[in-house]
Amino acid sequence: MTAQGTVEPRFSAVQEEFERNFAARGEVGASVCVTVDGETVVDLWGGIADPETQAPWTRDTIVLVWSCTKGATALCAHVLAARGGIELDAPVARYWPEFAKGGKDEITVRMVLNHQAGLPALREPIPENGLCDWDAVVDALAVMEPLWEPGTRHGYHALVVGHLVGEVLRRVTGCSLGTYFRTEVAEPLGLDFWIGLPEEQEPRVAPSISPEPPAPDRPLPPFYAAAMTDPSSIPGMILMNSGGILMPGAVNTRQVHAAEIPSANGITNARGLAGMYRPLALGGEFGGVRLVPEDAVPAMGAVSAAVAKDATMLVPTRWASGFMKGVDNHHLPPGDSVILSEEAFGHLGNGGSLGFADPRARLS
Repeated sequence: MTAQGTVEPRFSAVQEEFERNFAARGEVGASVCVTVDGETVVDLWGGIADPETQAPWTRDTIVLVWSCTKGATALCAHVLAARGGIELDAPVARYWPEFAKGGKDEITVRMVLNHQAGLPALREPIPENGLCDWDAVVDALAVMEPLWEPGTRHGYHALVVGHLVGEVLRRVTGCSLGTYFRTEVAEPLGLDFWIGLPEEQEPRVAPSISPEPPAPDRPLPPFYAAAMTDPSSIPGMILMNSGGILMPGAVNTRQVHAAEIPSANGITNARGLAGMYRPLALGGEFGGVRLVPEDAVPAMGAVSAAVAKDATMLVPTRWASGFMKGVDNHHLPPGDSVILSEEAFGHLGNGGSLGFADPRARLS
């Protein structure tokens, strides 16, 4: 397969490797975009968007990027904090009083961003597609007792951190996180990036393809191994109490695309992810749009939590406030890692999606 799009000659190896994904690694359809010093140096796409119809992946194909959405959610929190709307070290209950129930009165916004709040999963099952019901989810989180003493452990809040951050933002601004992201980030930067997809955009969406089960000689990631064998574990609770969103094909519906699930249902492409992180690679501003002050960017990318065993993922993880930091777990089967430079920060997502900023390299 020959990729379509543009690439500067000095980055021709990116195109070669991108095309090798299709030729040798089973890639179906994908896009890749890189900016350096604010200029787009790679903008490539290729393959098939929909295996059923054989529709090609085009320049404007968009796809659900799973937990890359958390990067957008964290960015909204930092933008609001930079504008004086919230303090990251203030209790969540200052902005969302009902949240103080169940011993959660001292949980700060930063603890939530750091996945330290002790709310990695809902305690009880929810209806099918229950994560689409914003009020029901935040009401359940408001009365829930933490699964550990807040601040004492770290465990990836895989499906609910977006609701936690989003409800704080909604209480302060009066608008949903998806609306705030669209009006304060996506539209000013000209991004094709949605948390809550308008119906007229639906025809451009490539469906998510569920992975094949791993070969018998390849171990399951620890999260899935625990979830499958112990429903009472944190991974088990995340899987069982998710309203089925992690089941094969569950996200390929208009209901899920239209909802706001700021942990997991952002829809964009590589151009949208690189474009979102471009200002953060350049000191917080691009094209006359300033998201955060220049001196805020190092703090956004600084490690604020690092653990040898994440209570959810069961592997080492490192975090900035709402963003993933690089961690090399290649020595731990099956080797799931986030390989980034030390200055870089961003977020990966299920299905192989990834977006990040590297301020030192001025790259996104």
